[in-house]
Amino acid sequence: MRLFVAVVPPRAALAELGDAVDALRALPDADGLRWTERAGWHVTLAFLGEVGEELLPGLVERLDRAARRHRPYRAGLAGGGRFGDRTLWAGLDETGPDGQNARDGRSTAHLAEAAQAAARRAGVHYEDEHGRFHAHLTLARQRGHRGRVGLRPFTDALGAFRGTVWTADAIALVRSHPPAPGVPGAQPRYERLRTCPLGH
Repeated sequence: MRLFVAVVPPRAALAELGDAVDALRALPDADGLRWTERAGWHVTLAFLGEVGEELLPGLVERLDRAARRHRPYRAGLAGGGRFGDRTLWAGLDETGPDGQNARDGRSTAHLAEAAQAAARRAGVHYEDEHGRFHAHLTLARQRGHRGRVGLRPFTDALGAFRGTVWTADAIALVRSHPPAPGVPGAQPRYERLRTCPLGH
């Protein structure tokens, strides 16, 4: 089964981002991008790829343990950026209203390190395709190599976006089901297998 670990922002925060994305999709060339489905929006901590079912109990146990060691923290969806000309994303502001996260060392990056270490200890072998971790929520990707859409206007438009601050209080182990074959525009379907509360 194809798995990843993620932080899922609350519905209200995703709705705010959805309003901003509606404005992006009205920009010229927006139809040239493949937009992600809002029902699946998340911030990936660790993409594990194919994981044997026999490893699942140990993985869940390790993730539960890792989550208990990390206290909840404050974050907000804010701004945006791109990975080259391939991917458009929304960013995370993790400073919190009082700077508490920075003082306590609480962040999505720390949580990602813990999730990745938990997976390795559970016997899950994977390679990090993206290198250094960068907290983001993927909004759109290029459809192909021909007729590529310039992403700069979209990142510029996202620059002023600042969502409401919320509390990240859990991580989720998610299974990704592949898109239906032969269906144009079909996207993966996500199934949450486990929610691991932080700090409990």
